[in-house]
Amino acid sequence: MKFKLNLLMAWRYFFSRKQKTVINIISWISLVGIAVSTAALIVVLSVYNGIGNLTQSLFNSFDPQLLVQPAKGKTFHTASLPLDSLQHLSGVTALSQIAEENAWITYRHNQAIVTLRGVDDQYPQVSGLDTLLYEGVYGLKIKNGTEYANTAIPDYENDTTPLPHSHIQEFPHSTTYFLLLGAEVYYNLGIREASNQPIAIHIPKRGTALGLTMEQALNTAYAMPGGNFYIQQDIDSRYVVADIALVRQLMNYADDECTALAIALQPSLKQRAQTQIQTQIQTLLGPDYTVKNRFEQQPVYYKVFRSERLGIYLILALITLIATLNLSSSLTLLVLDKRRDIATLLSLGMPRNHIRDTFRLEGIMISAIGVVAGLLIGFVICLLQQRFGIVKMGSGFVVSAFPVAMRAADFLITFLLVTALSTLAVLATIRKRKIR
Repeated sequence: MKFKLNLLMAWRYFFSRKQKTVINIISWISLVGIAVSTAALIVVLSVYNGIGNLTQSLFNSFDPQLLVQPAKGKTFHTASLPLDSLQHLSGVTALSQIAEENAWITYRHNQAIVTLRGVDDQYPQVSGLDTLLYEGVYGLKIKNGTEYANTAIPDYENDTTPLPHSHIQEFPHSTTYFLLLGAEVYYNLGIREASNQPIAIHIPKRGTALGLTMEQALNTAYAMPGGNFYIQQDIDSRYVVADIALVRQLMNYADDECTALAIALQPSLKQRAQTQIQTQIQTLLGPDYTVKNRFEQQPVYYKVFRSERLGIYLILALITLIATLNLSSSLTLLVLDKRRDIATLLSLGMPRNHIRDTFRLEGIMISAIGVVAGLLIGFVICLLQQRFGIVKMGSGFVVSAFPVAMRAADFLITFLLVTALSTLAVLATIRKRKIR
């Protein structure tokens, strides 16, 4: 009975139709402020989730689901691994060998330091690189190619001066190799789609002293530009993909020597199942190898992503706190405005605590309506952005409109956060006010 009476009085104070005072207007402004801050939380977090999902999907298209690397050293021999046992593990769909090394590449008068990733024929099954080419066609070699076997390859310093015939024969031309370059590397080198000039790849020789000439210090090979991929700036600015045989040739690796083993899992597997398979592989290979999932392959990115998300929460929580201070001010003015009503109620015998509960309920009611309205507004805005892409990102981006991904956890956390801040502001305000 007491609660119903207090709720009725609080409702009448807020939704009074007979007279509209400045207090009522300030109360409505408080409600709108809470609703706007709540909607802003939902919209910003949903857009951030969308951008995070997009970036993660781009990383996932290049990084394998699981990556096996040696715990010590840089390379290992696949002959020492139980490849058959790995291939037959439940949930494993493909294995791909990778040989990766930093390289200096030159094209005409342009040059770049890149990460040269050599991959085998199974690589498209462990990554989505073949579907993300901006120009060109996925293909890293042509068997028995003779197109460049008997032609002088232009020097990396001078397009018109051919290298000696003996130097060309250092790397047999029974196979013509192609390179897939990150978009930024591709354009920085000045390559064009119709280019027929080869790219020179230079890697320091292993196990020898630094020579006085380039031929003594570097292993050099040539490959044709096969296309470029547009994934993510960090990848596009430094990665070049080649056939693993070419990289092994440059690094003087054995035919089974590589720097990593990429493993693809069934797409339908949930995170828990993927973790179990990762543990099984780690147990099978032993302590001499490390098995990394996608989060562990890009630790800096995911740590920064989580830190930025926490920062967004804190900044928007501060904005919400400012909105609740407006609510505190409106309650203070309401108590002052209702002094006659308070005196009448005290004369009728209503305890002061009951009167305080009336104003507490009004503050909580204002905050609750504002929170629910903000959640609905945020949901509608995000839904419209998802369906129609109203806010565009401009040209040159992977997607045309800002991506949005709504999560139930964000709605729940936002509801609890705004409700908690509003309730604390209401309780602190009414507690300090003297009811007399």
